Amino acid sequence: MTKFINRDSYFPQVLPHIGKAIIKVIIGQRRVGKSYFLRQIKQYISTTNLQANIIYINKESFDFETIVSASDLVAYVTNKANPNNNVLIIDEVQEIKEFEKGVRHFLLQEFDIYLSGSNSEILSGELATLLSGRYIQIRINPLNFKEFCTFHNKQANKNTLNLYLRYGGMPYLRHVTMDEEVVYNYLKNIYQTILLKDVVARYAIKNVDLLERLVLFLADNVGSIVSAKKISDFLKSQQQKISPSVITNYLNYLNNAFFTNKTLRYDLQGKRYLEIGEKYYFSDTGMRNALVGFKPMDINKVLENAVFSHLQSMGYTISVGKLYNMEIDFIAEKQNQKHYIQVAYLLSNEKVVEREFGNLRKINDSYPKYVISMDEFILDSQSGIKHLSFFGFLLKDKME
Repeated sequence: MTKFINRDSYFPQVLPHIGKAIIKVIIGQRRVGKSYFLRQIKQYISTTNLQANIIYINKESFDFETIVSASDLVAYVTNKANPNNNVLIIDEVQEIKEFEKGVRHFLLQEFDIYLSGSNSEILSGELATLLSGRYIQIRINPLNFKEFCTFHNKQANKNTLNLYLRYGGMPYLRHVTMDEEVVYNYLKNIYQTILLKDVVARYAIKNVDLLERLVLFLADNVGSIVSAKKISDFLKSQQQKISPSVITNYLNYLNNAFFTNKTLRYDLQGKRYLEIGEKYYFSDTGMRNALVGFKPMDINKVLENAVFSHLQSMGYTISVGKLYNMEIDFIAEKQNQKHYIQVAYLLSNEKVVEREFGNLRKINDSYPKYVISMDEFILDSQSGIKHLSFFGFLLKDKME
């Protein structure tokens, strides 16, 4: 029996639905551990239900290359199925054309179904319409800091934190020498796979050079407000004339592949989301660093991206706050609770302290507010605003 390293935040989400006639959809960027999680589920079922007939299809394996359509899927699974107690697991299901028709067929036969996909559109269109209320969705993210320590068998200390910020949380790195050239070469290979399989091939993109330039622009502008027009203007300065509408499409494609995360701005005064100007964060900071380097001048960008990723791993919906002419780095929401967060590298002087705490002080509600920084000292709370160390924040499982 394979011994798995548990990712404790995910298995409890699927456990209540095991054995039920509801589709469990596991989504996330390639190589974040979706296949690993499916294998954990498969092993759990095989040891707790000895009568289960598990039909496992991995579309990244050559063994299943002939399953390319819903008809192929139905024929293959029907041949393997028993009269009852069937479990269907399909990894990278988006590689099967009109898979939703086959999945619906087996759902009606009360199969216990698990799907994984590397594109957010897996639940768009017909699948969402036909199966409304018949599926749950679980997003797998790169390792958070605590998981990174567990996977690499390291203590949670400053040296490990530096490795995490530099190399990110792709699970397979536990098998790779922690050498910059080796790690970044591995991460660049994943990046190329995501671009070619999940973006270029899926959306029939011809201007691959533009797509790669766009990714580099986003990597250089993590945490900055951008817009399709701003990017279009930048590319014009590089002698590439591309319309904002094309840029918008390409940005959406990268988000659909879970490579980047579009984060909307919320006007706290007007109580509405703004239509123009948003921020983009990478699902994995190591991937971003592999493309543009891990430079001292970029530490604020890396820290902000890491805070975003950790909030996401804790299950929060995240937006950027706008209050008059000020910016609140993050508004994190879950189960009718809201948290306001400012991120700074160091609270190096009174001016910086006043800027970070002052922005939060002007928010006129009673939700918790935090300033997170890399400082080793912790300031006393000011007007109810708590100061958290970056290290301590990354060890949290939830915001208080």
